[in-house]
Amino acid sequence: MKDLDWSAYDVLVVDDESDNLDAFRFAFRKSFRLHYAQGGEQALATLATLEPAVVVADQRMPRMSGIELLREVKSRYPDTYAILLTAYADLDVLIDAVNSGAVDRYVQKPWDSKEFTVILRQGVSSWATLRDNRRMREQLDQYAGYLEKQQRDPIDFGEIVGGGAATEAVLLKVAEVAATSTPVLIEGESGLEKDVVARAIHVGSPREDRPFVSVTCAAFEGETLERELFGYRRGSFEGAFQDRAGRFELAHGGTLYLHEPTDLSRGVGAGLLRLLKHGEVERIGETLARPVDVRLVMSVTPSFAEAFLGQELLPELASRLRVFPIVLLPLRQRREDIRPLAEHFLEKYARRNARAATRMSAEALARLEEYDWPGNVRELENVVERAAILARGDVIEPVHLSFQDALTAPAPVDVQATRVGDGLTLGRRLNAIERHELIQALEKFGGNKAEVARALGIHRTTLYYRLKKLGIDA
Repeated sequence: MKDLDWSAYDVLVVDDESDNLDAFRFAFRKSFRLHYAQGGEQALATLATLEPAVVVADQRMPRMSGIELLREVKSRYPDTYAILLTAYADLDVLIDAVNSGAVDRYVQKPWDSKEFTVILRQGVSSWATLRDNRRMREQLDQYAGYLEKQQRDPIDFGEIVGGGAATEAVLLKVAEVAATSTPVLIEGESGLEKDVVARAIHVGSPREDRPFVSVTCAAFEGETLERELFGYRRGSFEGAFQDRAGRFELAHGGTLYLHEPTDLSRGVGAGLLRLLKHGEVERIGETLARPVDVRLVMSVTPSFAEAFLGQELLPELASRLRVFPIVLLPLRQRREDIRPLAEHFLEKYARRNARAATRMSAEALARLEEYDWPGNVRELENVVERAAILARGDVIEPVHLSFQDALTAPAPVDVQATRVGDGLTLGRRLNAIERHELIQALEKFGGNKAEVARALGIHRTTLYYRLKKLGIDA
């Protein structure tokens, strides 16, 4: 039998006579977490907020017999272990109840406390095993569906590329924290390899063979992020047609990576704090706490302080999220990583495309190392991929390189002077209007990007992208 903490499991005892409930309370109150109901109706009311491991019901009760009650229990919670107490040797009824699955065990009165203790432990152990197996099957099914939607490139899974001192420092921090379950905060500018660092932490940990679940928070607005993370119960809101496990349950045993959670609602904040403190989550519409074992990794741009500026995060939550920060330097401050990263991305693209270039000339590499990379590693990958297509041969030359500054930063246009027929395309005209609005907002809020993003109703990462695209240095 499993070595379990028996007192941590709920046992519901149902009898219409208070003396019998008292006898049960006296015999088992120190061994199990007991709940009592005087009759079937009171038991059903209790079951609305409780999923017991074991239900013990007396057979002879007015209005609802023990067998009828246990059938209802099984319809709600199939894994609950059902024990029927009877003083009557009605074998035909008992055999029918056991064969139908409504009753797992029956005990004749008067019962012996030592014998009943063993039976209750067997019931708890059975429930715990069934629950764990069911949860594992659900998690595997949902994770398989989740993986179908993800683009997992084996060449990037947990591989941090670079040979400079800054990269070595990051690798050292990853090695130090990977073996623990401590939450990790990854900070840095947009376009850095935060997701690769998160995967490296997972791959280097004892959780490697368990799920790695990534959540791009910008894809969910308002209450949808809370529903996605914590799951929900059927009927808890309009459109909730079935029970659904959240991403934290999906990541049980593994790692959950929160990418850019720039706007945490109170519900999400409270749920995260509960997870970090007690290792449990609660689905929306439920009062049942579900234990989960998850390592939380979070990335923010450019820093925790700026990402949550103006938000009223719970002080304890903020403290717990910042236990172990890893700061990624921008690519312009670690130019020694440009060459190995460029070669890595070229190899990656060449594997997917047989006609792509396979190497770079010394002149092309020098050109890459001279550039400041405002879009960081993501921009470098895009430039390499584009050059591999344009080269139409084995070697990438400087002429095949085109950078973000030249491609996306339009020349400033006086929005007040633009009018139909002035030769500007619609795209240039819209860019001019957007640029004018962004500059005005930056001036109004003294350059505070968090306030600008909030005033314009956009995510901060979107604001950073638009500022770079429109050539606004702020």
